[in-house]
Parts: sequence; C-alpha cells; structure tokens
Amino acid sequence: MRNSFDWTPYRRSTVGFDRLFDFLESSGSAENYPPFDIEKVADDHFRITIAVAGFKEDEIDITAQQNMLAITGRKAPAREGEERKLLYSGIATRAFERRFQLADFVRVDRADLADGLLTIDLVREVPEAMKPHKIAIGDSKPTLVENGSKQAA
Repeated sequence: MRNSFDWTPYRRSTVGFDRLFDFLESSGSAENYPPFDIEKVADDHFRITIAVAGFKEDEIDITAQQNMLAITGRKAPAREGEERKLLYSGIATRAFERRFQLADFVRVDRADLADGLLTIDLVREVPEAMKPHKIAIGDSKPTLVENGSKQAA
C-alpha cells in the first residue's frame, strides 16, 4: 500500500528532514507483523508495546545500538516428543524483526513481557551541556534556562 500524501510543499520549507519524509513515504510498504503501539508516557518517557503472543522471553532478543533498537523473535524448534497436532493454526508464531530509529540521547530503560505483550520503556536524557543556556548581555556567566525559570550556571 502506497502513501498518497504529497510531501513536496513541506520538503521545500524544511531543511534536514529529508530522511523523515522518505521514511513517511515508504512506511506503507513495511510488513505489519507483529503489531505495535508507541506511546508518550511523559515528556521524556516513551513506551513501545509489541504484540508477541506465543513467544517466550528466551525467544525474543532486544538489541539497542547507537540510534537503533532492534527486536527479533524466533520460535524455538519443537523438542522430541512434543509434537502438536493442530486442527487450525491462527496464532502467528513466525520469526520477526522490528527496527525502531531512536532519537539522540534516547536509551532503553527496561523491557517486560506479560500477557503476550512486550513493553519497552525508553527515556530521553539530554546531557546538561546540550541543554539550552541563555547568555545575558554583559554577564560573564551563562544562565541555565530550565522550565522557564532562571538558575545560575
């Protein structure tokens, strides 16, 4: 399924967002298994919830590196004498890999698996040196601006 929205007017008025628009235009062709939700829990706290029914903790691998989070799932092969005779198989347990591009300074805080849902909590921690500092004219020390209140740096 192709995204029919035309991003051309936005491309002309933005700088440095080409990768974002390319992603939005190509996102319709991605596989939809397993389904997932992304929610904003707080200003700097996010949660990814992935439906992984039928998978156990040891069959799921979560890897975070640089600005990429990869979740892979592979069912363990059936053991000897553990053969099942299914009359109908509607629960998808095929192998999967989901990748999420993370913004700068976002780290994985924790991951839990309960009731067939894998939840991954993410936290954005901007280093103090990267936070905005207001420089007063004629003042030799910068003033840290945090939540609208001034503090001496």
